[in-house]
Amino acid sequence: MSLIASLPAFLDPAAAAIVGGGTILATVLRTPMRDLSRGVVALKTLGRTPFDASALVTQVEALSRITARHGVMQLDRSVIADPDVAAGVAAIVDGADAASVRTLVEDRRIVRFERQRAAAEMWAAAAEFAPAMGMVGTLIGLVRLFTSMTDPAAIGGAMAIAVLATLYGALVGNLICLPVAARLKRLARAECVERGRLVEPLARLAAREAPGLRPVAVA
Repeated sequence: MSLIASLPAFLDPAAAAIVGGGTILATVLRTPMRDLSRGVVALKTLGRTPFDASALVTQVEALSRITARHGVMQLDRSVIADPDVAAGVAAIVDGADAASVRTLVEDRRIVRFERQRAAAEMWAAAAEFAPAMGMVGTLIGLVRLFTSMTDPAAIGGAMAIAVLATLYGALVGNLICLPVAARLKRLARAECVERGRLVEPLARLAAREAPGLRPVAVA
């Protein structure tokens, strides 16, 4: 109960405003707007398990069996939820060769990774700014302390800003922003590696169904 009763002593709106507002402002000024929105939206992925491409690889193998039996045009009727697989299959239906499909899927994989990395870097930047804003709050508190030495009633408030701003900056940076950035980076790396497993199955399917390699019907 003593710890809970002492919690109000650790709450200071001025220190919180300096650290929170300063961190947000610095992050906004440093990060492009599109990456800011991606960083916020990426919070929805924090609770997800790392991406596993096994189900998509199995789907590509199933699509390969369909084309072997019924022809490549049957792929137009297939329901493909994943955008990368859908793009690769669409290129195959249009007659793209293996090299083109491989390049397409690789490019989409890299672009996806770069978007996810940009979101993680936004949180990494916030993790850098928060302790710095804490130091700014400490300096502001010390200035208020030195300018109010003749007013004992104001000394406590100035000291609270000076001490709590540093505390808030350390907590926000190391307990919130840095773990979020690290988690997003791990998820992005895992998905990038897993999506690499889709390249060769799609390229093999394209190589087999390329117009120059399809069997010609004999009249």
